[in-house]
Amino acid sequence: MNDPNQEQSEMFSNYLLTHEPRFRPCLAELYGIIRSAVPGAEETFSYQIHCFKHIYMLVGLGTNKKYCSLYTMSSNLVKQMKNELTGCKLYGTTLHFDPEKPLSKELITRIVLARVQENELLAAKRGKIK
Repeated sequence: MNDPNQEQSEMFSNYLLTHEPRFRPCLAELYGIIRSAVPGAEETFSYQIHCFKHIYMLVGLGTNKKYCSLYTMSSNLVKQMKNELTGCKLYGTTLHFDPEKPLSKELITRIVLARVQENELLAAKRGKIK
C-alpha cells in the first residue's frame, strides 16, 4: 500500500501543474507537511484553492502572482499567533510568503493541528462528534 504521507494525491499533482514552476516546490512541501500532520484529512477544492477537510474545512494552499499562500480559515487562530507569523504578509486569515522563504515546518504543523482542534471543538459543540 502506498504511503499517503510520501506521495501526492493525483488531485494535488494535477493542481500543482496549474501553477508556475517557481511555486511548485513550496506547494509540494506545504502539501507534505499538512498530509503528515493530518494523514486522514480529505482533499477538496474550494474557490480554486486546494483544501484539506477534517470535519470542516481545515486549511488550504495556493498562490497569487508573487506569493505562496496558506489559508488558515480561522481569524481567531491568526489573532492568537500573530506575533509568531513573521516573515509573511497577513490578509485576513491567509498567510502569504515568498516561495523562496517558506514558513517553517514546525509553524505550519502547529497551525494545522490547532485548526484540527478548533474543528473538533466546534463539532463537539454542535453535537457532530462526542
